[in-house]
Amino acid sequence: MPQLFEPFDLRSVRLKNRIVVSPMCEYSAIDGVPNDWHFVHLGSRAVGGAALVFTEATAVEADGRISPQDTGIYNDEQLAAWAGIAAFVAGQGSVPGIQLAHAGRKASTGSPWSGIGPARPEQGGWSPIWSSSPVPFADGWQTPAALDEAGLDRVRCAWKDATVRSWKAGFKVIEIHAAHGYLIGQFLSPLVNQRNDIYGGSLENRMRFPLEIVSIVRETWPEELAIFVRISCTDWAEGGWDIEQSIVFAKECKKLGIEAIDCSSGGTVPWAKVEIGPGYQAPFAEAIRREAGISTAAVGMITEPRQAEEILAEGKADLIVLARELLRDPYWPRRAAKELGATIPMPPQYARAW
Repeated sequence: MPQLFEPFDLRSVRLKNRIVVSPMCEYSAIDGVPNDWHFVHLGSRAVGGAALVFTEATAVEADGRISPQDTGIYNDEQLAAWAGIAAFVAGQGSVPGIQLAHAGRKASTGSPWSGIGPARPEQGGWSPIWSSSPVPFADGWQTPAALDEAGLDRVRCAWKDATVRSWKAGFKVIEIHAAHGYLIGQFLSPLVNQRNDIYGGSLENRMRFPLEIVSIVRETWPEELAIFVRISCTDWAEGGWDIEQSIVFAKECKKLGIEAIDCSSGGTVPWAKVEIGPGYQAPFAEAIRREAGISTAAVGMITEPRQAEEILAEGKADLIVLARELLRDPYWPRRAAKELGATIPMPPQYARAW
């Protein structure tokens, strides 16, 4: 059996294979409520054979949405809409997962097709936005307000409430979004975090608030269910967050009961010089897996079944996370199984096509 199609256990949750649908923003929600587009988008990837299907970055509070069209799980209307999607995904033999997020200083931005940059009021944009420090993402972007103690407490409560709603909606895995320059990453990175209190300065201090969020989610989420943390393993910028700091953070996450680190990179600053190529982030997953002793997921320009199998066989990661390749082909897992000589269950409605 190819490793790509071996099961993988996460506490009480068993993944039927090692293929994970990456969180991918669809910019299609109204007031944070997922709709038929999200149902079809996520449901298709479950029918396609992926073991774990993550929602897009789902905001824990309205101000934490990336764009006005992003989803949230900060009210019961959103919970009810997500519940139907999670149930369908589970009904296909896949595990429904939700990525919880807060955009911080990158909130209130436009969708890719409306023009990346701050969303204007007539586009549904809002103010204020929040961050670790009053440093805008780029010229012309909003200057965020630094979270004071009351703001930090509000965000803590939002993460706890979103965790409870995620469980009620039927999700079985949570991923905490600490990557791509969003709020948690804005505390981690010295390029953004300019605080002079206990949440800024040293690595220990910069990790403090992110680890508080990890602790809140772990303490709130059922003990038998798993939690991932997605991080940017490097900012790809001098003086920024890097793989060495990522390893330390991963070790601390493991101590708090996190099952896996989803290893991405970049997104923190617009001047980053990213060295892109096939499987370019897999070495980060390998280093964290080896040095922190925690399961990892590899993501980034993984497109071919044999490439994915090689990453697993060489011990670089435990899971393969696919994004754009699954947009191009929702049935990639079934194609991969055929190419690698594995047999996987087929929905009877589609069996005649394979």
